[in-house]
This record gives sequence, structure tokens and C-alpha cells, in this order.
Amino acid sequence: MRHRKRTAKLGRTGEHRNAMLANLVCSLIKHKRVATTLAKAKAARPVAEKMVTLGKTGSLHARRLAAARLRHPARTLHRSKAQRLAWRQHEDVVRILFEELAPSFKERRGGYTRIVRLGQRQGDAAQRAILEWVDFTAPAPEPASAEPAAKAAQAAT
Repeated sequence: MRHRKRTAKLGRTGEHRNAMLANLVCSLIKHKRVATTLAKAKAARPVAEKMVTLGKTGSLHARRLAAARLRHPARTLHRSKAQRLAWRQHEDVVRILFEELAPSFKERRGGYTRIVRLGQRQGDAAQRAILEWVDFTAPAPEPASAEPAAKAAQAAT
């Protein structure tokens, strides 16, 4: 019987499921929004919320717990200092979580993510969804027609 068993199995073994959820949450931290299936979004949401709670704690122990849960190495080997700094700025999810995301949620007591439902996927009719941070606002699309007109006006003068 499944009494009080909340884990969605998602058709995977435990190790595979944990690795997939860690990768999904890492992508969410890096890109601020992830498009996936509704079942995966619902399974990844508690993991992301717990990572933000660890980020709000801010201790070294919390950093180590987050790195272990996200299966993210503390540092990687790079050939140059510039590559190491670029990796740290854009790819180091533990740094992004603790130094950028968690301080923005300092006053919030929970509910850091939202799930926006999309339509069904064409191939297998799976429900799609977007998992994103609550305070995330998508960048507004810039008008494409204004830019070529401005370049043409500059070229004419």
C-alpha cells in the first residue's frame, strides 16, 4: 500500500530520479525558469524550495548540504584564472543560490517557486509546465523593427 508515501517515482530508479531532480533544480538556479513536464515540475518544486531555505541560512554547513544535494562540485579545474572566474560567475549554482537568489527571498517565508501550466506536448500528450522563481520577470522582447530603422538612419547621415 502507498499510505503516506508522497514521492513521485516518475518511472525511474531512486538514484536516477534524484540525479534528474538535482539537474532540474541546477538549471532552474542558473536560468531562472525551466520548461518541463508537469509531473517533473511538481517533483522538483520541494527540492528547489529546500535549497532556497538552505541558502537563507547561509552557513558553511548549509553550503555543503546544498552542494551535496545538487551533486555540484565545490570547484572545478580550469586552465586559466579567467576561465575559473567565468565558471564561478555563470555556472557555480551554489554561489548563485547563496549570493543572488537567497538574499532576494530573505523576507519571504516560503513559496519561492511557481508552476505555470502550458498545453500538451505534441508527441505524447504529456502536460507541460514552466517552473520559475516567484520574483522572476521575463525580459520584455525588444522591438526588432526599430533597430534596423535606427541603423539605416545613421548610415544615411
